[in-house]
Amino acid sequence: MTTEGIEGVYLETHNWGKAAGFFQALGFDVEFSTDDGSGVLRNGGGPYLVLSEIPENREPQVQIILKVADADAFRPGPAVDVVTPFEDTHYGTKEMTVRDPDGRIWSLQAPPKG
Repeated sequence: MTTEGIEGVYLETHNWGKAAGFFQALGFDVEFSTDDGSGVLRNGGGPYLVLSEIPENREPQVQIILKVADADAFRPGPAVDVVTPFEDTHYGTKEMTVRDPDGRIWSLQAPPKG
């Protein structure tokens, strides 16, 4: 089994309000937000955008999230460097991280077993 393409983008920001406003001006709608400066935005049927506010002393990062239909059935090929195997997340998915040949970390997300 392989991935099913890009599911979302995780984007860190120093200012949730300004970042959310920027993406809303580009046509995204806030699907939900939390009291800790994070939330999900969507624009039509495309990949979702997760915004998460971080402290000013940290460099904002971006991570692409690839969709996996079934964590138990997923078998990465030998060219895939698995950093962390699928684990349950606090936001209700299973997540695996992998490293590409240039050292970038990618998130693979699957629905919880149910």
